[in-house]
Amino acid sequence: MVAEALPPPDDRLEDRLEAVARAHGFAAFGIARADAAPETAERLNQWLAEGRHGDMIWMESRAEQRGSPQGLWPEVRSVIALGMSYAPALDPLALAAHRTRGRISVYAQGGDYHDVVKKALKGVARWLIGEAEDAEVKVFVDTAPVMEKPLSAAAGLGWQGKHTNLVSREHGSWLFLGAIYTTLDLTPSKAGRDTCGSCAACQDACPTDAFPAPYRLDARRCISYLTIEHNGPIPVALRRGIGNRIYGCDDCLAVCPWNKFADTAHRHRAFLPRAELAAPSLGDLLDLDDAAFREVFAGSPIKRIGRGRMVRNAAIAAGNSGDRGFVPVLERLAKDESPMVADAALWALDELAS
Repeated sequence: MVAEALPPPDDRLEDRLEAVARAHGFAAFGIARADAAPETAERLNQWLAEGRHGDMIWMESRAEQRGSPQGLWPEVRSVIALGMSYAPALDPLALAAHRTRGRISVYAQGGDYHDVVKKALKGVARWLIGEAEDAEVKVFVDTAPVMEKPLSAAAGLGWQGKHTNLVSREHGSWLFLGAIYTTLDLTPSKAGRDTCGSCAACQDACPTDAFPAPYRLDARRCISYLTIEHNGPIPVALRRGIGNRIYGCDDCLAVCPWNKFADTAHRHRAFLPRAELAAPSLGDLLDLDDAAFREVFAGSPIKRIGRGRMVRNAAIAAGNSGDRGFVPVLERLAKDESPMVADAALWALDELAS
């Protein structure tokens, strides 16, 4: 499939590179100079100084490398920014009223994006090395100290919206971002332009008030952070706001008006939702032991949070459901060997009793 889409050799390198990227499944492509987002380090350091990263210690420990591409790799001259679409066919907010079902963020309902995007990045990088033998490259997707969002904005994929995520005119808020660093001097694309205007939909939609101001996120109040990254009891004051969200939150993304232009035809098939992850039963999740958790979430990014965090999240969702049918399983979980599971179950029992 990729070979059939290769461009003629007389096109300029940047055009051929874009054609190859699209043949590998990327819906968005752009190039930025390695020094194109100089404000990144200052904004990152301020965010860290305010403690808004919560338990994400890796953000702090490698801040110097994260602040600029040259901080990670001094030889880099250009950044190839790439986006793979996971635009949902259904409204991500539709499950809000189905309180006995868990809501999983759209990005985690299909295959693990780390594997899919990295494989495609490596394919594009191999082609580039073949075309420019003096080129050196490094590929990154999410797990390295790379600030993909400001770099993608500098490369013209979109802009960082008021919810701090990338927004694309063509793909809305639904892009997995990857980057290829290279020693080549490539012609940069035109940077993205902020088109949020006076819209505050994402700010107004947040159930836990995680935005102290437009373009600023306090991760400690963000449901995605609380249900995925935070390993321990979730602050009691934020539990009711979590509703039936058990892994991540799409609210600030889903309400963005630019999503009406997102074409699901560009969605990578690897991210089509798995039936068991589209609307899982809270009762089934509360019954999970370690072995069952690993089986259900094999091949999913969800597997990395472990059984404890998932059952903790499901217990909070059960407490928010108003359904006393969950009482027996919650009573059992109140004696769970995981303190955070037991704590969440006891809280849920109190909520259902009130």
